[in-house]
Amino acid sequence: MKNLWISVKITLAMCLLLGVGYVLVLRGVSALAGPNGGQAEMLTLDGRVVGAANVGQQFSGGRYFWGRPSAVDYNGGGSGGSNKATTNPEYLADVEQRVQDFLAAHPSLSRGEVPSEMVTASGSGLDPDISPRGAQVQVRRVAEARGLDAAAVRHLVDSLTQRPWLGLFGTEKVNVLRLNIALETMQPNVTAAVPAKSADNNGDDRSADAMTEQK
Repeated sequence: MKNLWISVKITLAMCLLLGVGYVLVLRGVSALAGPNGGQAEMLTLDGRVVGAANVGQQFSGGRYFWGRPSAVDYNGGGSGGSNKATTNPEYLADVEQRVQDFLAAHPSLSRGEVPSEMVTASGSGLDPDISPRGAQVQVRRVAEARGLDAAAVRHLVDSLTQRPWLGLFGTEKVNVLRLNIALETMQPNVTAAVPAKSADNNGDDRSADAMTEQK
């Protein structure tokens, strides 16, 4: 009986240590060392919240840069991948359709020039970033749709490219939402309105699914 009581106490102590203490330590570290104090960084356009910088959202049409495909339709409450093997016929059909759609929107590209990230969904389905290459191949489409100089749009992509920390840690990436917000500031004669949409993420997160234009 004595050994049983000792086992119970050890079990309870470990539950508190690993179930509560560990979580509190992680929360403290994220608040001290994480970006924005461990909180989602909300981005605004014309004074209105348009989304979170670290949560991907869908963009369509010629005027915006597109992010990676999502197997969960960019649902912040249901992050996940497709869970289909790379040999799965349905998966292959989905990828092939994305390739054809991307080529149709970018007729100057050949099939081999389509970045794989632009036609394959990520493990989370909510990637907010794409590679500089993934953004550069879209420059011509976006510039033509907006009547902008392609060199200016290309420079914008370069200026918003995040480099590896200390030149060693991480990869080069471009935040799609930040890039599209910057596009709107390049064309002030077009009034952009972004309807804020609540996304119940522990009750304190607000985001918008897409940026829309008022003509």
